[in-house]
Amino acid sequence: MEKHPSYEAVSSYVAKYPRVAGALFQTYNDLKLAQQWNDLEVIELPGCSRCALRGRRPNTEDFLSVVPCSLAESLSTDWIRTTFRELGSPPHVYLAINTEDSSIVYYKISPGIVKPPL
Repeated sequence: MEKHPSYEAVSSYVAKYPRVAGALFQTYNDLKLAQQWNDLEVIELPGCSRCALRGRRPNTEDFLSVVPCSLAESLSTDWIRTTFRELGSPPHVYLAINTEDSSIVYYKISPGIVKPPL
């Protein structure tokens, strides 16, 4: 990981939050290199003991927040509320759920109860 060109962008956070280092590094690379997001930045979420990523999809103006996590982690509703609060209460947050084979599945999470579209 340390020899990868994008490691410098996340290196201080990887050392600070080693439990989620793999998910952070993998998600950062997916958003930056594969999905080609713009203005990608790392944001600390001390209440969640990890970092989030904020950036823009190509050809869009809206900033989106992504929180990397592992498939093996247990997340609570309190953890999700803390995540929204520390990110400034955005309309939604994406969870980037990483697996052992480096697959990432993105789930869009909204605060409260949201009726699905018909």
